[in-house]
Amino acid sequence: MSDRDDEFDEALISGYVDGELTQGDAQRVRIHLENSPTARQLERDLRQMKETTMSTTFRTPADTQWDERPRNGLSRALTILGWSIGGLWLVGLVAFLVWQAVGEGESTRFDALLGLGPLVAVGLIVASALVDRLQTRTNDPYRKVTK
Repeated sequence: MSDRDDEFDEALISGYVDGELTQGDAQRVRIHLENSPTARQLERDLRQMKETTMSTTFRTPADTQWDERPRNGLSRALTILGWSIGGLWLVGLVAFLVWQAVGEGESTRFDALLGLGPLVAVGLIVASALVDRLQTRTNDPYRKVTK
């Protein structure tokens, strides 16, 4: 391998294979390919990799495999309770805003409930997801996969 091979940018060869270079850069690559067997081998390898990648097909999983609903009764109950509390909180907030607009009433207990509602709702929904993750942790086929 010559010094010229070391200096040539391999990203240009990749761009050449993908047809993404300007005319000037493509011409530079063609000239380099004529003079460098190493670069020609890299171009062949990149073309083969591109052809293999483009011809690869994937089987689409069935819709039942994409199901994101809670997996067990506890998780389902936590999700329903969380969303219900969130909905009630929203209704309470609207009622509170209407009450504040109509009259000048103040209620610290009601303010505390309005502040606590979203925290409880989100907490229950997160707990639901955690229950699902803990349940599937033991039979997760990807748990032993490392980088």
